[in-house]
Amino acid sequence: MTSNHYQILEVSPSASQKQIKQAYRRLAKQFHPDTQGDSANHEKIIRLNTAYEILGDPERREHYDRQFTPNYRQQRTADAQSYYKRRREAQQATGICLESWLQEIYVPTHRLIDLIINSLESQIDYLAADPFDDQLMTAFQEYLHQCRIYLQQAKSTFSSQPNPPQAAKVAASLYFCLNQVGDGIDELEWFVLNYDDSHLHTGTELFRIAQRLLYEAQEMVHYLKY
Repeated sequence: MTSNHYQILEVSPSASQKQIKQAYRRLAKQFHPDTQGDSANHEKIIRLNTAYEILGDPERREHYDRQFTPNYRQQRTADAQSYYKRRREAQQATGICLESWLQEIYVPTHRLIDLIINSLESQIDYLAADPFDDQLMTAFQEYLHQCRIYLQQAKSTFSSQPNPPQAAKVAASLYFCLNQVGDGIDELEWFVLNYDDSHLHTGTELFRIAQRLLYEAQEMVHYLKY
């Protein structure tokens, strides 16, 4: 290993994921430029981020312990390709009523995504009063936790049935919308951990893209119905 990520985060190799997350947040706050000013140790912050990227993910941590680094983006591409293959096979094997799919899959999935996206602006407004206030940050964390729950429900609903062929474009928009929401939540959780505004901006932009995809899906549904 080129560096000891456990030492960088000041935790034991046997530390729990919760302890690793708490240690990273404490150190990120301690060395943040807004706290340290001109004396901020930018190299230290980079090392902290790198260490947490590995140890904060149980799977990547296990591979790190085995001195192995996975190619995350390649795995995500393979997962997406596998997903589309399964859906195509299911579409060919099963005849599905469009109206039933819209009511049982599209409508609840759309509603759950709406619950996530539409609350972000007000949540950021509350947090903007003082991002370093622990009470405000805790409330923002609770919002993100609820977003995770809604996202998991949306994904489970969406994947519970294959879409009918005539709704393929709607399903594709929802699929990419869910991905954008998931990535957006990831970015917002990074902001909670290290107070880096770039993650907040990126998360907000990903939610905006998700909202556009959701609107496109809605427009296509309207066209299918009328």
